[in-house]
Amino acid sequence: MSEEIVESTPLISHHASDLEHKKFDRTGTTWSGVAHIITGVIGAGVLSLAWSTAQLGWIAGPVCIILFAITTIISAYLICDCYRYPDPDTGLQRNRSYVDAVKCYLGETNKKVCTILVNESLCGTTIAYVFTTASSVRAILKSNCYHKYGHKAPCHYGETLFMVLFGVVQFFMSFIPDLHTMAWVSVVAAIMSFSYSFIGLGLGIAKVIENGTIKGSITGVPTSNAVEKLWLVFQALGDIAFAYPYSVLILEIQDTLKSPPPENQTMKKASMISVSVTTFFYLCCGCFGYAAFGNDTPGNLLTGFGFYEPYWLIDFANACIVVHLVGGYQIYSQPIFAAADRWFPRRFPDSNFVNKFYRVKLPLLPMFQLSLFRLCFRTLYVISTTGIAILFPYFNEVLGVLGALNFWPLTIYFPVEMYFVQKKIGAWTTKWIVLRSFSFICFIISVLGFVGSVEGIIKEKLSS
Repeated sequence: MSEEIVESTPLISHHASDLEHKKFDRTGTTWSGVAHIITGVIGAGVLSLAWSTAQLGWIAGPVCIILFAITTIISAYLICDCYRYPDPDTGLQRNRSYVDAVKCYLGETNKKVCTILVNESLCGTTIAYVFTTASSVRAILKSNCYHKYGHKAPCHYGETLFMVLFGVVQFFMSFIPDLHTMAWVSVVAAIMSFSYSFIGLGLGIAKVIENGTIKGSITGVPTSNAVEKLWLVFQALGDIAFAYPYSVLILEIQDTLKSPPPENQTMKKASMISVSVTTFFYLCCGCFGYAAFGNDTPGNLLTGFGFYEPYWLIDFANACIVVHLVGGYQIYSQPIFAAADRWFPRRFPDSNFVNKFYRVKLPLLPMFQLSLFRLCFRTLYVISTTGIAILFPYFNEVLGVLGALNFWPLTIYFPVEMYFVQKKIGAWTTKWIVLRSFSFICFIISVLGFVGSVEGIIKEKLSS
């Protein structure tokens, strides 16, 4: 990395308090919020939904997608009201992250548990994006190979090199200062999301028309025994859970919005628009993918090669996935970077390594600030996520584990508990019973999804 340090004196105070009270330009609108949400939500998960629908069947598949959408909206509405404390509309204290809100409402112990889960969720998603991007690059090469030599040609390409190249790109992308300055990345990524979702939908419809029939069944893909079917159903639930929730990003995105109107109102509107649009695409991609391929539905709709022609459209769709996930990786990485930028200066207020910033000017880019700590931390983060993705490149199984592991605690449990505190809901009242029951059902779904997906990873690892 070529850097020109044009000023070696500190550009900001060495004190963490100055960092924490830095004034942000909150200029976001409903539509910038929608762009951020769609970038964060429509990602690797949409590509597995046809497979998930195939495991669940024609009734349970679409119903589960809709139920997860409703759950996501409920969760988003609860979290949006936690941004300002004590009043959702006028409270002076801002909870700029999910962890801040949990600490504010539920105390230090819950905050520590939440911190582990949030960072695992964000980190896990970026890992999934690494191998998903590599799969799409490999699919482009295979598509061209099949077009040139025929569909039965031995077109084999590894993924490790592409994961490393993606890591190199993210090394440079990771020096975007923060989420406040990357609305343009989200806009580009959201456009890419719509592009490949439309292509996947269009190819599915075309395939159904070509077949002249709608494939699939009410019970989904048949298996040799009931136990195997249960594992696949549980894994499918984990995949759908991964495809939806963006709970850990809500307050980070809400912190970019201007006021008035109150940020929670804008964020609720953005969430409703985003989840509605997302659900439409999810249902279309999942259902038409299953209708097109039936029992042979691939795990990844655009890289599983149910579609071979037109090869140039397959290439373009996968290129869109790559561009989108480059931006999506940053959407999920920036909260981790921001947390590190806040915590380390507090912990080491007199360290020049942590607190001394330099102005850096790279060709074709605006000048930005960089510290040695930021350089090292972000580089190590990119290296670690890339390395783990290389070790566990199992698309459906990993998505299922991540979705199931994070769905209940981050999307359901903490938002519900914060709502109880905020609204002073008493035990055994009607609201308390309804929300507790809702939380318990979601907990069971998370456990089942997690167990099924872990079983899938073990099976893949043993067979490889």
